[in-house]
Amino acid sequence: MRRERRRFERNDTDIKRVLYTAGGILFISIITFIAMFLLNSNNSQEEQRLAMFNTEMMEGSNTNSSVEETSTQTGRTVNEMLNEVTNNVATNELADGDSNESNTNNTDSGSDKTKYAVNTSNVEGKKVEENTDSSNSTKASESTKKDEEATVKDPEFKMPVEGEIMREYAKDNLVYSATLDEWVTHNGIDIAAEKTTVVKASADGTVKSIKNDPRYGLTIVIEHVNGFTTVYSNLLTAEFVEEGETVEQGETIGTVGNTATFEIADEAHLHLEILKDNENLDPELYLK
Repeated sequence: MRRERRRFERNDTDIKRVLYTAGGILFISIITFIAMFLLNSNNSQEEQRLAMFNTEMMEGSNTNSSVEETSTQTGRTVNEMLNEVTNNVATNELADGDSNESNTNNTDSGSDKTKYAVNTSNVEGKKVEENTDSSNSTKASESTKKDEEATVKDPEFKMPVEGEIMREYAKDNLVYSATLDEWVTHNGIDIAAEKTTVVKASADGTVKSIKNDPRYGLTIVIEHVNGFTTVYSNLLTAEFVEEGETVEQGETIGTVGNTATFEIADEAHLHLEILKDNENLDPELYLK
């Protein structure tokens, strides 16, 4: 009896275990099924939402593109209208300004485009002529200015010392030299002045040289514009200027002396010469 009870108890226990196990498996299966169902429903809702969102985006892009196309077409239409109005106004003004040419062109072609082209060419031709005239006048004025700048007036010479002319210019004639006791040529003029009398520059220029000439003694040579040169000889001093120095008319350059060996027997004086392109001139014709 005890053995049967134990067997029965064991069998009962095994059955309970099987039932518990089967119930647990069933419970887990039910929970898993419910979870899968809920997950699938959520995924389907998300997919529906995404589909609706994509649909709305596509509709919005189509709307924007249609709006852009409409605005573009409207802008083109307005621009075309403005261009047409502008062309018509320009054509009418050109046609009124030149009636003879427009009538001839209407007779030949009878088209507004031809008339407008002809009138435009005439206007452009006039503009080209005006530009050419203005450029020519500008070139003429520039050339005139250059000519004026290139044209430099000859210097006006003034007496370097106050005194009488004791020996005149004699390049082609002969004059008597008391020092040499013979008749000789004279390439300048001798202006009587006492020793130490201040000698001034006859005109603006640049000191070319200061030298001791074997015939005319201490000498200063000044270069001027247009190839003119003045020579001041028989000086006592020349320390007021230096070679290469620029001097102005009336500026002190030296003093009168008696250093010319060819004119040593004469009274104190200034020997003055004026040259043009190294050719001696009569100083009396240029002194004022």
